[in-house]
Amino acid sequence: MRLGRRELILAAAGVAVGSVLSECGPLERDTRPEPSKDPEPSRRTRRPRPRRYSYGRAPAQFGELHLPRQPRPLGTVVLLHGGFWSAAYGLDLMAGLATDLVGRGWAVWNLEYRRIGDGGGWPATFTDVATGIDHLADLPVRTGKSPHHPVVLVGHSAGGHLAAWVAGRHRLPAGAPGARPRVRAAAAISLAGVLDLETAAGEGVGGTSVQRLLGGTPKSRPGRYAVASPIERIPICVPVCCVHGRSDLVVPVGQSRRYVRAAAAAGDHASLVEVDGDHFSLIDPGSPGWRAAVGRLPGLAGFLR
Repeated sequence: MRLGRRELILAAAGVAVGSVLSECGPLERDTRPEPSKDPEPSRRTRRPRPRRYSYGRAPAQFGELHLPRQPRPLGTVVLLHGGFWSAAYGLDLMAGLATDLVGRGWAVWNLEYRRIGDGGGWPATFTDVATGIDHLADLPVRTGKSPHHPVVLVGHSAGGHLAAWVAGRHRLPAGAPGARPRVRAAAAISLAGVLDLETAAGEGVGGTSVQRLLGGTPKSRPGRYAVASPIERIPICVPVCCVHGRSDLVVPVGQSRRYVRAAAAAGDHASLVEVDGDHFSLIDPGSPGWRAAVGRLPGLAGFLR
C-alpha cells in the first residue's frame, strides 16, 4: 500500500498539529471563526503562474512569488510549510493556500528552505528562512511589480514554528542565525505550530524531529533551544495569532495554548483561535480553520500600516 502525504507525516510524528504596540496587548481567546473582510477569491479568473526566485545557490533556496492581478496588493503573505523540518516535504503543501490568498488580493511569497536531509537543521534552516524573507527587499527590482508591505507570516506545523520565530528576529542576540532582519513582519499566524521546542522534544512531538533540527536535546544544546524556540523569545512585540484544531493528534493544541499564555503574560499581543478539525484541516482552503485564519489577515496587516 502506498502511503499518502498525510499518512507519512502522521507516521513521522509517531501518531496511529490592533496596531503595533510599544507595550504589547493582552491574551485574547476566541473560539469562533471570524468572517473574512477580504473579497472572496474568484474561481473563474485564471491566475498568473508564480515566478520562482532563488535566494541562494542550494537547490532548496528559492521561493515562488504569486502576484494578484490588481496593481497594488493588500500586502504580502509569506507562507512557510510544515513537515517537521524534513526534506520529505516541500512548499507544495501550501499551494492551495497560495492560490486562495492571491485570489483575495494578496501577494504571496511561498518559501522553500533547506530541511533535515538536504543540508538543513541548525543553523541552515534558520538562516535560509531569514535570508529568504529578507530577499523580498530585492524582488521589486527583478519583477518591476513590488510585493507591497505589510508583510504577514503564515506557517503551518513546523512552518508555524518558523513563522513565530521569524516574527521575533529583531530581538535575537547579535550573531544568532537570522539576527538583524532587513524585512520586518507586521504579524504572524501560526497554524498548529510547534511553539515550545523543549516541551515538544520531551513529549516526542514529531518523534525526534526537534532533536534532529537542533542537533541535540534541550539539556545538551540549551543555547540553541533558547534561540530557536518561539516561547523562549517572548516578548517580541509583534502580534501572533495561533489557530489550532482541537482534534489535532500531530501537534497538540497545548503547544498553542502555552505559547499564548506565556506571550500575553510577557506583554505581547497574542491570540488563540481553537477550531474544530485536525492537523491538516488548517491547510485546506475550504475549511473553517483556514477561514478563521484568513479572516484575521486584514486586522493583523493593519498593525504596521
